Amino acid sequence: MKIAFIYDTVYPWVTGGAERRIYEIAKRLSAKGHDVHIYSLGFWMNDPEYKDQKQIIYDGITHHSIGNSMDLYTNDDKRSIHEALYFARCLLSVDFSDFDIIDVQGFPYFSCYTTRLKRGNSKLIITLHEVWNNYWYEYMGKIGFIGKIVEKGIMYLTDNIICVSDNTYANMQEIKTPKNSTVIENGVNIEQIMNIKKSTDEFDVIYAGRLIFEKHVDLLIDAISILKKDNSHIKCCIIGNGPMKDKLTQKAKDLNLEDNIEFKDFCTNQDDLYSYMKSSKVFILPSTREGFGIVIIEANACGIPTITIDAPMNAAKSLISNKNGLISEDNPEDLADKIQTILDNDIFKGDDCIEFAKDYDWNMITDKTEKFYQEILK
Repeated sequence: MKIAFIYDTVYPWVTGGAERRIYEIAKRLSAKGHDVHIYSLGFWMNDPEYKDQKQIIYDGITHHSIGNSMDLYTNDDKRSIHEALYFARCLLSVDFSDFDIIDVQGFPYFSCYTTRLKRGNSKLIITLHEVWNNYWYEYMGKIGFIGKIVEKGIMYLTDNIICVSDNTYANMQEIKTPKNSTVIENGVNIEQIMNIKKSTDEFDVIYAGRLIFEKHVDLLIDAISILKKDNSHIKCCIIGNGPMKDKLTQKAKDLNLEDNIEFKDFCTNQDDLYSYMKSSKVFILPSTREGFGIVIIEANACGIPTITIDAPMNAAKSLISNKNGLISEDNPEDLADKIQTILDNDIFKGDDCIEFAKDYDWNMITDKTEKFYQEILK
């Protein structure tokens, strides 16, 4: 099959759940003999190794830059509509008619409409990482109805839709149930993770992800402040970058947590992230909005339990069982209590966490995706 993935950002130059999913599936499909392409903005063109190259081959995947990279977030920490419209406009210059499959990510939505116009006879698939529906009003206020209408519209562009979680699928069904819709989750590289040694830097608590408002890392910082009252030596590692980083580092400083919380930039080598996870006791995902929550599975694969937040838009809570972690209320007191419970009690076995993660191996996820593509082409 000749397959095109479409998303504005691209791994490893931009790290996120959607970017990682595309990369992991695409490189495995390429290894199976498929002709795989990714169309995105040229984030790699600032990399000295690929500077100013509009087309590169990386891990067997042909990458096409259809425009210059741009800031993804506005000054108020929201996703840039200007960037989304720019990417959608850039897609108008691409002819997708000779592809068998086009897999466009549902967000940012405008690119779905452009791809529909340019697909030719190719089969169009939309992969939904989240469905916001009424959450648009919380995100944008009174004008949220615009986002809600644009999101609803993509459900009518194709009958072929992949949802990355049961939560996203259920939210989609509130709008429409396309006849060829299915759930194919995100995954982890079990074999890679098993071969990584833990870091010599040890932490009690770890977080890794984008530092944006919806991740609510401030909640974790407040919880660490509470825990410090009885444990002055508690150590927390926060890994990531984003528009909230300066505010979060200042918050930690204001709460006198400079000796307790260590901030690290995104790990350019994924192995380093797993190494830090393995040297930690519990992973925290304080996000109130997740389409899946791949880091939950990654942390479990590293043999450590996880805690996430009980919030309506947080699909990651569906990944928590009595074998691999806890769900906290959306307040620092309960989060601190849940963290202390795990630190004080050996209630989650590393082997149980790893066994849970094995159900989400990327090889299995790729096989499911390949089968779905092939069925659509019949």
